[in-house]
Amino acid sequence: MEIVNIREATAPIASEIRNAVISFKDMTISVIAVETDVVRDAKPVIGYGFMSNGRYAQGGILRERFIPRILAADPAILIDETNDNLDPGAIWSTFMTNEKPGGHGDRAHAAGALDMAVWDAVAKIAQKPLWRLLAERYNGGHFDAKVLVYPGGGYYYPGKEIEGLVTEMRGYQDEGYKVVKMKIGGTSLNVDIERIEAVLGVVGDGANLAVDANGRFDLQTALAYGRAMQPYRLFWYEEPGDPLDFQLNAVLAEHYDAPLATGENLFSAIDGRNLLRHGGMRADRDWIQLDPALAYGLTEYLRFLEILDRHGWSRRRVIPHGGHQLALNMAAGLQLGGSESYPGVFQPYGGFADNIPIEGGYARLPEEPGIGIELKPVMFAELRKYLELA
Repeated sequence: MEIVNIREATAPIASEIRNAVISFKDMTISVIAVETDVVRDAKPVIGYGFMSNGRYAQGGILRERFIPRILAADPAILIDETNDNLDPGAIWSTFMTNEKPGGHGDRAHAAGALDMAVWDAVAKIAQKPLWRLLAERYNGGHFDAKVLVYPGGGYYYPGKEIEGLVTEMRGYQDEGYKVVKMKIGGTSLNVDIERIEAVLGVVGDGANLAVDANGRFDLQTALAYGRAMQPYRLFWYEEPGDPLDFQLNAVLAEHYDAPLATGENLFSAIDGRNLLRHGGMRADRDWIQLDPALAYGLTEYLRFLEILDRHGWSRRRVIPHGGHQLALNMAAGLQLGGSESYPGVFQPYGGFADNIPIEGGYARLPEEPGIGIELKPVMFAELRKYLELA
């Protein structure tokens, strides 16, 4: 059993949408294929992975450091003999060899894409969907048959006014979603309140609406938005300030008693621990959003869940950012609080497999082996095109 080749490429996810801080018109991601000599269903097993949206492709780190270290390693040290499979932990440790602690930025994104591809291969070798493999190995065989999902949307873009926002949210309801998310902070507070109230007219209750400021606000602005939104009792108020400004988050938590959410721009288990220690997050209502495809992968995420347990937090307070099938598999197999979805943006990589129904705000997962990349044919074809796989 051996990894025989690893391919990487840069793929576009460009769009005219913007949040309160950045535009996505030049956005790219790294895509990965881990090729093995294992044969299943008369074909060599290939694991596929990619980064989440919001960052940029990391081909240099992958080509110059991570991939050569794996291919140069003794194949025997990358094997999980107990499970007769590849060992994601050993592979992770190999590509992270000679990397200093700290500096969790672009390196974490490269690792997240590569680690996703490794886990896809592992599940395919085991001939199980990833969610089931995770349940068996890390959750005593327990899993969720359906997962709470919400669409990340409500972006700003040229010509999109309140009418367009309302139409978008109605479309999500028609697709089966219940909780929806929209952006704030890209215009004035008064206009954002008008936008929020328009969406509430569609979803009916604040418990069905999350808002996301994408780290735009200083403390006074965060507090002003909090005061204005407090009566709506929203599902959550996400990332009000800079993701590393834990004091801002803690002060806001003292004045805003509805749920807060943050963590998508924290890129390691240690970052997550610091948020729990210093960010004022409340275990009875707030949400943690680390994104495995941006934060060293599922392998690192398992370490964060151990930290979460030690701090007395329920895994149900974790909803990974990213809107991809890796997070959905993790939510089901590790019984997390849910998963983000991107049914309308960051295509073809956003959203779930084509055969996954959304009913009453919940998704049910398929039984096919792996993460489910092949079950999203347009995305699968795009991956193979950029990776030059015939």
